[in-house]
Amino acid sequence: MFSRLFATALVAFSLSLSAPTKVMADAGDALVGGIIGGVIGGAIVNERNKKRVVTRKVYRQPVYSAQREENRQVQTSLNYFGFPAGSPDGVLGRNSRSAISQYQAHLGYPVTGYLTDYEKSFLLSSHNRAVAGGPVTHQQIAQNPMGTRGLLTMYRDQAAGVAVATAPMAVQPQVNIVPAAPAPAAAPQTDTMALAATPAPEAPGSALPNFLGQGDGLSLASHCNTVSLLTNTNGGFTGIDKMTDASVVLNEQFCLARTYAIATGEELAAGVQGVGTNEIAAQCQAFGPVMKDHVASASLRSRDEVLQGVSGFVLSTGMAPQQLAATAKVCLSVGYRTDDMDVAIGSALILTALGEQVYGELLGHHLSQGFGATQRRDLAGPWYDMALGALEAGQPAVFAPGQPERTKLMRVAANQSGGAQAGTMTAPLQPASALPSFKIGE
Repeated sequence: MFSRLFATALVAFSLSLSAPTKVMADAGDALVGGIIGGVIGGAIVNERNKKRVVTRKVYRQPVYSAQREENRQVQTSLNYFGFPAGSPDGVLGRNSRSAISQYQAHLGYPVTGYLTDYEKSFLLSSHNRAVAGGPVTHQQIAQNPMGTRGLLTMYRDQAAGVAVATAPMAVQPQVNIVPAAPAPAAAPQTDTMALAATPAPEAPGSALPNFLGQGDGLSLASHCNTVSLLTNTNGGFTGIDKMTDASVVLNEQFCLARTYAIATGEELAAGVQGVGTNEIAAQCQAFGPVMKDHVASASLRSRDEVLQGVSGFVLSTGMAPQQLAATAKVCLSVGYRTDDMDVAIGSALILTALGEQVYGELLGHHLSQGFGATQRRDLAGPWYDMALGALEAGQPAVFAPGQPERTKLMRVAANQSGGAQAGTMTAPLQPASALPSFKIGE
């Protein structure tokens, strides 16, 4: 009996000793479980916090939209004043930076490609002022040789209190009215006296009149100012869905290409070391007499015959093709800016002969519209076809590169443009003078 009670007591005692151990083990498991749970919970919280950060970035979108809208206004203003920034999408990319640089160079600001607050404010306010000016603005553009860019110069000078800038605008109408005064009728007497006194010098000085020449009397700059006014009045460039007159489209695209050619050349000229703008313009005048024969042949011969002659001339220069192409682009800009059609067409011919066939579009425009060449729409067609074919084959666009639909528009307009006028005048060959050569700095 005693032994049975003793055994029972031992069992009870052992149970009492093992219970605390189990309790402690359970407590340890609970502690470890709490730590692991805390780590996992912290990871979940951190993950949620990461998601919240992403949500906050999306929430800032309205601020970005406001900035983008301002960028659109900047691009629209640059395009209006003749600095091609491309489609106003609100993203200031390469074209916009290039346009900003041209705007800064035009007004004498440091050329950085990034607008300061003052430069941006002046640009936007000038655009608003020009649009609000209505007919007065149109008259100012038509009278200014720089077109819409001249408005910026005028506004800048007026803001600086320079009265001289406004004087030419006021004087020109007076000059147009004064010719009605025939007071110089006595002048013929003095002229006849001068002729009688010195007949020999007078004879070579008076050139024979040429009323049916190659269109040298037509000003492309003035024409493009008028086209720009009509384009702005009509709400922008004519699209393929709204085209009713092919000649209107070709005029708009001609002037647009001219603007891009000027901008590209000015950008390259900025990299010419040690040569000023006036010196470059003076040297580019050499393209006139050198290329005059080839320019004249464009109104008389087929595209392939003209390019064959220009290719032979290119080989005779001894210049590296890359250097000659860069020089031609600079002089193409000068030719259009100074309204020298021999320089402009000659430069375009050289670029086309060097393999940049997209520049053949310019020859099509000149022959189609009769600027610097006899109006020959029959000869213009092959030039258009070559340039557009090059674009369709993948050659990079040099005019309005951000508008791929332009190729189709040009194709339709060129096909619809009909009519031909035969040219019969020829020009004597002249010896070529030295071409300019510019080293473009990187």
